[in-house]
Amino acid sequence: MDLQVAAGFKKAAEATNLVNILMDSGKSIVIELDEKAAPISVANFQKLVSESFYDGIIFHRIIPGFMIQGGDPQGTGIGGSDMKIKGEFKSNGVDNRLSHLRGVVSMARTQVPDSASSQFFICHEDSTFLDGEYAAFGKVVAGMDEVDRIARLKTNRNDFPDSPPVMKHVFFVVQEEA
Repeated sequence: MDLQVAAGFKKAAEATNLVNILMDSGKSIVIELDEKAAPISVANFQKLVSESFYDGIIFHRIIPGFMIQGGDPQGTGIGGSDMKIKGEFKSNGVDNRLSHLRGVVSMARTQVPDSASSQFFICHEDSTFLDGEYAAFGKVVAGMDEVDRIARLKTNRNDFPDSPPVMKHVFFVVQEEA
């Protein structure tokens, strides 16, 4: 398979802390995972990426100025993987200091603190009101222009995009040496 990889990165042979989300637009979003902030969330995300779980899944919830959310294999916002993980945030007894600033990646969940599974969101703008309540576990290091493009897509009144953007292939990368 001929993979399009974000500039400055190359496909990795094994799991890394850098994940390339190749979108159906041909553009990539690269996330750097922060295992110090949220080791359980990072390990869960890496497991799902290594299983190609996210390939073909859409961003199903888009709120400009707030976030884009994906990771539900059903595409409805109520599905997930088979595994539920501990919510790594302050109100759930975890000292996660990664703030929900523009580009930060965090686990989505229900009102139940330990209900996170495979759904995640990327902050389109600073959303620090989420700090202490959601498990931030990484940040976008390349491709915020693609996050911005997705955030501008037309949605219905339930924040579901008219033409859902698809995560074509999600895989591990490393930075190319200069």
